[in-house]
Amino acid sequence: QLQLVESGGGLVQPGGSLRLSCAASGGTVSRYAMGWFRQAPGREREGVACISSDDADTYYLDSVKGRFTVSRDNAKKELYLQMNSLKPEDTAVYYCVASGFTVQAMCATPYDDDYWGQGTQVTVSS
Repeated sequence: QLQLVESGGGLVQPGGSLRLSCAASGGTVSRYAMGWFRQAPGREREGVACISSDDADTYYLDSVKGRFTVSRDNAKKELYLQMNSLKPEDTAVYYCVASGFTVQAMCATPYDDDYWGQGTQVTVSS
C-alpha cells in the first residue's frame, strides 16, 4: 500500500511563499500521477495541481496558475508544491494524492480509491 506524508505547511503572510513536500513509501511512485488537493473550511476538496507519472503533463487550478508549481522526484519518491504570492484564499488543508487516473481526471474529482495523505495546514494571514 502506498503511503503519503505531507510536510511544509504553516503560517505565512499574504504575498509570501511556502514549499510543500510529500514523501511516498510502500509502493512504486513512478506508476502514478500525483498531485495536491486542498480543502478550506466549509468548502469541498478541490484539485490544485497535478503532474503525470513521467513528469510530462501538468494541470493547475485557474486560481493558482502562475503562482504555484508542482514537481516530483521519482528517484526520491517525493512530490513538491512551490507556492508563491500566497493569498488569504489559499488557506486550507493541503493533501498529497497519488492516482491511477490521468492528470486531468485526478485533479477534476477527489476519488476515494486514490491514495491520500493526512494533510498539512496552510494559513495565509497577516
